[in-house]
Amino acid sequence: MSALLRRDELAVDVLDAAYRLLGCTLEADTAQGPVAVRLVEVEAYRGADDPASHSYRGRTPRNTVMWGPAGHLYTYFVYGMHFCANVVCLTDGVAGAVLLRAGEVVSDPALARARRPTARRDVDLARGPARLAALLGLGREQNGVDLTDPASPVRLCAGDPVLSSLVRTGPRVGVAAAATRPWRFWLDGSPAVSAYRPAVARPRRNLVAAMRDDRSRE
Repeated sequence: MSALLRRDELAVDVLDAAYRLLGCTLEADTAQGPVAVRLVEVEAYRGADDPASHSYRGRTPRNTVMWGPAGHLYTYFVYGMHFCANVVCLTDGVAGAVLLRAGEVVSDPALARARRPTARRDVDLARGPARLAALLGLGREQNGVDLTDPASPVRLCAGDPVLSSLVRTGPRVGVAAAATRPWRFWLDGSPAVSAYRPAVARPRRNLVAAMRDDRSRE
């Protein structure tokens, strides 16, 4: 196993943490065996000054992991359909996290395909936050695990520093608030980077129903 990322490397501003996570490897122990992806796309979310963040309106039972310590996994169920996974950052007691949007499989490809049989191409195995979480088996039980602990079922390994010339930034995907902030980071040239789709306003009744459905599953 490669060296794990240290907690102090993640106890920094969300933008710095997002940049640092590119090229790192996320490993998870699944029932079928270990699965790992190299992170190629992430998205930063702060707290009180970021209306798109889950922590914008304060601490709740759902988002309490976002307040730290850094280096823990924050998972949540969204729109009644799937889980997404985030790496907590910033100093302890200050909310912030980086959404893991896409990765390239660097473990046994046959096992990865067996875990995601609906993927049409290998490049789609972890292309998008829901697919990444599904491939690695990241759900409610993994919420709060320490990614910096060698004994953890999910671990974050330091990758080689990426060339700054390969890093691109742009607007976040699918958020209605603060949608134009260029807080999405990705590695240019990676086919696993998800397609950009600007936020589309959802009918309020449907949005409220979806949020209620999410909370009922927490």
